[in-house]
Amino acid sequence: MLRRTKIVATLGPSTSTPEAIEALILAGADVMRLNFSHGEAQDHIERAKLVRTLSAKHGRHVALLGDLQGPKIRIARFSEKKVLLRKGQTFTLDSDLDKNAGNVERVGIDYEALINDSRVGDILLLDDGRIELTVTQVTDHEVITRVIIGGELSNNKGINRKGGGLSAKALTDKDRADIITAAEAGVDYVAVSFPRDADDMHEARQLVEATGSTAGLVAKIERAETVNDDQILDDIIRASDVVMVARGDLAVEIGDATLVGVQKHIIARARTLNKIVITATQMMESMIHSPMPTRAEVSDVANAVMDYTDAVMLSAETAAGDYPIEAVEAMSRVCIGAELHPITHISKHRMHEAFENIDEAIALSAMYAANHLRNIKAIICMSETGLTPRLMSRIRSPLPIYAFSRRVDTQHRVALYRGVQTIPFDSETLPPDQINQSAIDELVSRGAVRDGDRVIITKGDYLNAQGGTNTLKIVTVGQKIA
Repeated sequence: MLRRTKIVATLGPSTSTPEAIEALILAGADVMRLNFSHGEAQDHIERAKLVRTLSAKHGRHVALLGDLQGPKIRIARFSEKKVLLRKGQTFTLDSDLDKNAGNVERVGIDYEALINDSRVGDILLLDDGRIELTVTQVTDHEVITRVIIGGELSNNKGINRKGGGLSAKALTDKDRADIITAAEAGVDYVAVSFPRDADDMHEARQLVEATGSTAGLVAKIERAETVNDDQILDDIIRASDVVMVARGDLAVEIGDATLVGVQKHIIARARTLNKIVITATQMMESMIHSPMPTRAEVSDVANAVMDYTDAVMLSAETAAGDYPIEAVEAMSRVCIGAELHPITHISKHRMHEAFENIDEAIALSAMYAANHLRNIKAIICMSETGLTPRLMSRIRSPLPIYAFSRRVDTQHRVALYRGVQTIPFDSETLPPDQINQSAIDELVSRGAVRDGDRVIITKGDYLNAQGGTNTLKIVTVGQKIA
């Protein structure tokens, strides 16, 4: 069975060799994530080259995602590497303290603006929420706190404020340098960490375009303020090509109890606004050290699939885990199983809305016909930029969408779209009256359709032109096709 939900796999120490990367591709990874929080620029460039070479070897189109680190809102380091904080004790975050001299009473901070951001009564969360502090006093260089939930605390752990609101800018000097590296690596997507609003995404797009890259932008939704205001969330989605439900920092800021509802809301808004959505963080966390996922993890992945996320992401499971290939294989099995549920085949997407653009009307009309006309086996979408197949993929359907495109960047980019498979196809090399038949012949040669099957074809009057889709045709395989 053809899997519709895409899998993002993060490269790292466990998957840095050609053999490991090739195994990930063969296991079914659709997108490879380069995490710029770790590693050197040249390492990422070399891994990107390996992905391109090895995916081409196997006839796969695998997208590359460069994930920017974003602001480092972290404590500094302890002289003994870690301390044990006890409930009720005083613990101070001190911007003047030597960055390597932390002890059980105080520690330095990398994010010195925390002093101005903090107010008495604030709840600060360290190490993904494992340590909870309440602010009791703020001086010109200290945030003095009382420990509410204690535990072991080690070097360089992250700081969040419950409810969000820290003023750190989304793009740092390191991110600007990494955007240049991402362009050199030829990534298809650049992920922006901790965007506060649409302006952060607009700034990122200007920086990406200045390098000459055509990479799409991924907004990682991980600040409380971006989900507490629907207008801010929608503006960020509109300013992006993809959104990621980055559940780690987001859960710390908004609380675990509200995370599931927020995740569903983000997925729904992204799809309504015709954007791609990735669900990420701890999806199969136990597989870092176990060859099998837990039942809870299986349920988590399956529910995201049934909510119609475009992709699910593996982080440490493939970057640093003991079973990276098994994690991709397990996630693939779960996705396919979840896609058998009838809820993934029925769509009411924008049924009562008017459309402004012809290509949007054609795309959604094609999917409506595909879901309601008997014996449709595939949708062929001839596309220059990938816009029409993206619009099509917003509709729930069990049918494969084949994006026929001559452009390599489009072939890679659509690898992230749910239900979309890419086929290299240059219509300019064919007489106009042979284009449709040649496209059908390509699917027949791949075993995707056979005589008697119906296929929907969409294209524009002017092929290889951006935004020109205006034609929908339904044909029967084996009959003469014009």
